[in-house]
Amino acid sequence: MKIRVSISALVLSSLIFSGCGSGGTSVSEESFVAGDGVVTFVAKENRSFAPVINGESLLGEKTFIEKEKITVINVWASWCSPCRAEAPALQAISEKYPVTQFIGILTRDSKDSALAFTRRFKITFPTIANDEILLGFRNSLPVTSIPTTIILDKNRKVAARISGAITIASLSDLIEKIDNESAK
Repeated sequence: MKIRVSISALVLSSLIFSGCGSGGTSVSEESFVAGDGVVTFVAKENRSFAPVINGESLLGEKTFIEKEKITVINVWASWCSPCRAEAPALQAISEKYPVTQFIGILTRDSKDSALAFTRRFKITFPTIANDEILLGFRNSLPVTSIPTTIILDKNRKVAARISGAITIASLSDLIEKIDNESAK
């Protein structure tokens, strides 16, 4: 089983991170598939449960999805130019929607670089460094680029994905749309 997970992680990593870059200046920036901010929304009746998302944050805190909360999962790395570009918007949205839970998933990066990134952009929500979590999205809305932002509804089901950098408008619209579903 452990070998299967490791092989799966290797295959997933190669699929996610292969392809043409967006003209970045470092080898790392050129080795990932750049998303284009495309939004995918899943109708309520077609949603799948998200994988278990828990672990120790970069700061050593226990992090997990809280019950009955909309949860925004952002997959990022400090070397990713679009991740740096979207960081202030993500932090602003996390402050705009304090009832919504935000969790980062760090991929292919060092803890020191990630901590420097969170300090620089004043990111207050927790980040877990665990690529295996990404495998759990393969049957719903897989992570195909960095950054990717996945939004879970209050039932822990995958409701939407933004492939590429978010905008305040795109993520705010999705949070509000998903929140309004539960009001009906």
